Formats: sequence, C-alpha cells, structure tokens
Amino acid sequence: MKIVLASNNAKKLAELSSLFDGLGIALVRQGDLGVTEAEEPHHTFVENALAKARHAARATGLPALADDSGLCVDALGGAPGVISAHYAAVALDAAPREQQRAAQDAANNALLLERLAGVDDRRACFFCTLVALRSADDPQPLIATGRWQGRILHVADGEGGFGYDPLMFIPAFGLTVARLGADVKNANSHRALAAAQLRTQLRESWLA
Repeated sequence: MKIVLASNNAKKLAELSSLFDGLGIALVRQGDLGVTEAEEPHHTFVENALAKARHAARATGLPALADDSGLCVDALGGAPGVISAHYAAVALDAAPREQQRAAQDAANNALLLERLAGVDDRRACFFCTLVALRSADDPQPLIATGRWQGRILHVADGEGGFGYDPLMFIPAFGLTVARLGADVKNANSHRALAAAQLRTQLRESWLA
C-alpha cells in the first residue's frame, strides 16, 4: 500500500519506514509528489497531525500518514510543545534545507537552555502523535501516541540524531538520545511507541 507521508523530512521518512517495515506499506514524502507543507495552527499535537494528514490526502488522493511530535518540559508548562521545531526565531537564508534545519536546531537548543537556566526540575518528555487517514474526509482516523520520559541536561552531549536529542537524557540508558544507536532508538522512542500502536491498528483496520 502506498501512503503519502505528510512531511518532507528525510530522517523522519527513514525512521518511520523502518518502524513500519514488514507491513507492505511504501511511504513517500509529500514533497516528492509536489505537495506543499500544511498549516499547523493548533495547540495540540493531535489536531496538527490531523490537519497535516488531511492536507496530504486531499492533495494526492492517497491514504496519508502524519506525525506531530515535540519536546514537552514540565517546568516550562509543556513548552516548547507543538512549536518545538521552531521554538527560537531564526532568520533562515537560502541555504540547503538540511543546513537550515541544523541552524534552527542549534537555536532551539540554545533557547531551551536559556529558559531553563537556574531551574532544578529538568523533567521532560518527547511526545508523538501519529495519524493515518484513508482519505481527507475519513471519519475514522487511526490515532496513536507515545511518550518518552527523560530530563534536559545543562550542556549538549552527542552528535547523533537531530533536534533536541543532544540535550535529552534518558535515565533508563544512561545516555542522551543523541548517543543511542538507531536500533535502540527505534525500539524505545516516543515515535516507536506510537508506531507500535499504529501498526496494530493498521493490521486490524486497513490490512485485515
């Protein structure tokens, strides 16, 4: 089954393709089908994921899968939350997309550390909502969520991953997400937990 992924992030495509391996699903980025990115005006992950999936499905006529995820820090009232990817205001130039993303990530991490300066409570979680739609008007969206608990370090540690991974320390492994291998991350992350739920729903509802 061909499903359009409501994202242009190559790393997210690779991660989700791995997490849904074996189901007979082929994910294709919406940008490869000429679809622009959707507006994300909502305050919750599930509302934004639904908006993105509907946009991709309507533009392509294909079933759609959307992921809306981010970092929620207890001491910041759940911020950065749905604006995790654009937490810091950054003037991005015409550099390649991946360079722009790296610059945004660095600015986001710097702002997070600034906001947590002097704060002892560093508890946080990565939260993910996955939504799958058969069509833009599907009244029965498949919705799955995952939460990965950890805490925010005072300095970045590790070169792997992306986003806030170098700051997010996972006590169960004694490492930041940036230092975890792909196999460990794909088995334990917020996205992995949500994907496991969605795999079950897909088998029972779409692939039975």
